[in-house]
Amino acid sequence: MKGTPVRSRILAAVAAASLTATLAACSTSTADEGGSEGEIEIEHAFGTTVIPEKPERIATVAWMNHEVPLALDVVPVGMSKATWGDDDGNGVLPWVEDKLEELGADTPVLFDETDGIDFEAVADTEPDVILASYSGLTEEEYETLSKIAPTVAYPEIAWGTSVEDMVRMNSEAIGMAEEGEALVEDLDAQIAESMAAHDSLEGAKPFFAFMDPSDFSTIGYYTSLDTRVGFLEQAGMGVPQLVEEETAGTDQFYLEISAEEADQLEDVDVFITYGDPDGDLVEQMQADPLLSQIPAIKEGRVAILPDATPIAASANQSPLSIPWGIDDYFDIIADAAAQGQ
Repeated sequence: MKGTPVRSRILAAVAAASLTATLAACSTSTADEGGSEGEIEIEHAFGTTVIPEKPERIATVAWMNHEVPLALDVVPVGMSKATWGDDDGNGVLPWVEDKLEELGADTPVLFDETDGIDFEAVADTEPDVILASYSGLTEEEYETLSKIAPTVAYPEIAWGTSVEDMVRMNSEAIGMAEEGEALVEDLDAQIAESMAAHDSLEGAKPFFAFMDPSDFSTIGYYTSLDTRVGFLEQAGMGVPQLVEEETAGTDQFYLEISAEEADQLEDVDVFITYGDPDGDLVEQMQADPLLSQIPAIKEGRVAILPDATPIAASANQSPLSIPWGIDDYFDIIADAAAQGQ
């Protein structure tokens, strides 16, 4: 199969899927009982995916979907290559490396998604299911993947799936719904324990921004639909008024405002962004006539996540990154929030 063009493989997959659908239609199981015995149905933004039986070969695309089967001690046949936050250049984030080592498993096939999904590489792994419940799949990409194997897309909003929903959808898709629910409970307990150790963050209002030091005329920020911000809210932190209002009126995970509107950020308790903690980003922002009007910036309440490092990548919290670094992550935010007090 390695030498077969992807078009041929996809056509073969379509034929196989059609045969499976025909056999399923002839099944003696009744529709009133929810379909064929062992069949799994997952609803998502592009419809309903039917997985005929518990899959054995699991492929995942996009950020962190592979961490669900791994957290449940199942090694996927292929997964997305880490291209940001990877500390040793092997395409695997450290918490995933730790889990693979724990399981005594080799690294799965890595899909390089720098220029988009590598459909041929995914097809080469001959998956029974493709997990993408946390992703930004287009409908066209979803349809192409579905010709390879049943594919689970995001529930409603691109890149807006919470950790809990990702775990529930992906675990159900691989026939491990109960184990997935137990994983959610365990992760929630770990987050609660870490928040209790950082009680100063309870109710604090973080503002998660992306700042371009070469152009402070706009302030880019993540809405509550983004997992970075949504996670902090679910952990027990508050929401600045701007973020709350703008999130209510959009389906976007990232927005921008003019620096001339900096007065809208007066209620921000801690300003979070990426950069060099040993650099002069804070001083640069404090020297800016508009950004310096934001109390959190003026008083130095700025949490800088070391750009392109594992701890920065862990801001997109995931099933394996939470036990790996949640305490360190909250330390950075709490230390920044305490500045000027």
